[in-house]
Amino acid sequence: MTTLDPTPGVPAALTEPTVRVRGRWIALIFAANLGVWMAFFTPIQILLPQQIERIDPAGKETMFGLVTGLGALAAVVANPLAGALSDRTCLRLFGRDLGRRHVWTVGGALLGAASLLLLAQQRTVAGVAVAWVAAQVCFNAMLASLTAAVPDRVPVTQRGGVSGWIGIPQALGLVVGALLVTALVTGNAAGYAAVAGAVILLAVPFALFTPDDPLPRANRPVLRWRALAAGMWISPRRYPDFAWAWATRFLVQMGNALGTLYLLYFLTDRVRLADPQGGLLVLILLYTMGMMATAVVSGRLSDASGRRKVYVIVSGLVMAVAALLLAGWPMWPMAMIAALLLGAGYGVYLAVDAALITQVLPRATDRGKDLGVINIANSAPQVLGPALSAPIVVHLGGYPTLYVVTAVVTVLGSVLVLRIRSVP
Repeated sequence: MTTLDPTPGVPAALTEPTVRVRGRWIALIFAANLGVWMAFFTPIQILLPQQIERIDPAGKETMFGLVTGLGALAAVVANPLAGALSDRTCLRLFGRDLGRRHVWTVGGALLGAASLLLLAQQRTVAGVAVAWVAAQVCFNAMLASLTAAVPDRVPVTQRGGVSGWIGIPQALGLVVGALLVTALVTGNAAGYAAVAGAVILLAVPFALFTPDDPLPRANRPVLRWRALAAGMWISPRRYPDFAWAWATRFLVQMGNALGTLYLLYFLTDRVRLADPQGGLLVLILLYTMGMMATAVVSGRLSDASGRRKVYVIVSGLVMAVAALLLAGWPMWPMAMIAALLLGAGYGVYLAVDAALITQVLPRATDRGKDLGVINIANSAPQVLGPALSAPIVVHLGGYPTLYVVTAVVTVLGSVLVLRIRSVP
């Protein structure tokens, strides 16, 4: 079992971890993250488009954008709020302290699964939107607790490697979810039920079989809603490294959103592939392979050297090269090379940047909330990406311009990491 070295006068929940986590802990949090990312991506990529097309065939594009946009906005609010509440959670059951995070992991998984089952029964766009927003709130609460588990339990010298493992499910979740709802079950409702069951099966063991230090009530921050809302703003002047880390994450994620959002249409209209949907699946698999090949290795190398920023810069340059290949040579072989490069660069970025961010958090008492604020930099590009990419494709030069912009934004984001002073 993983333990923390006690610090006199400071509860274990608020100390800096020094004992390395073992493979069992990593495997369980990997599975929990796989469940939550399956719950995010499988509906967006497959189940929601099918459902909305049946409800409103003529306006499916607009309605799908509306539903996913509302879900992304819910994520922006729910993630930091749930993180802040988990920082203050002190629950007891049958005389036993339950810890701070696991109750949010289990609660988010169970309520999120129920939301997916409710979503499967909707026959109107309004009903779909309400149920999807509920699912986003629940799964973002779950994600907030899982994200906070890393600085809670993993020492700094191990965070790169662990973050690499935890980052892989972001790509793998889409592949596994797609196989689950297309090859193993048939029908939209059955697909939602399968994803709901998978989330519970993958997430609950982490909460049952790993430690979660309780927070003594004497150390719990006072819950005042006005102060909680004000606390979502973290002063760039007071915490400049945190601000630069947020900006880096936002821009790189924006580049990733711009680069991947219109791949299906790119294959159809620019590459003119005979089977664009099959081609997209091939690109997703190559992207996932590239990411899995680099995430853990780069994270461990970063841990061994103690250096983070150089890896973030290299990852941004690799992703930019991938985008420029799509801009300059819109051919199928080049698209496959670009997908592999993009995944490889993103794998490096996810592992190392996630570890870096845990080293610039302002306070141990607010880890969940602060990481929730960081997660806004993940969610916001999903809202802004369509608004920015559509006019570029339609009015400002088409796909070549889109992928050049992708490269510029990604490089800018990765280079800004140099402004962080407290991490090498």
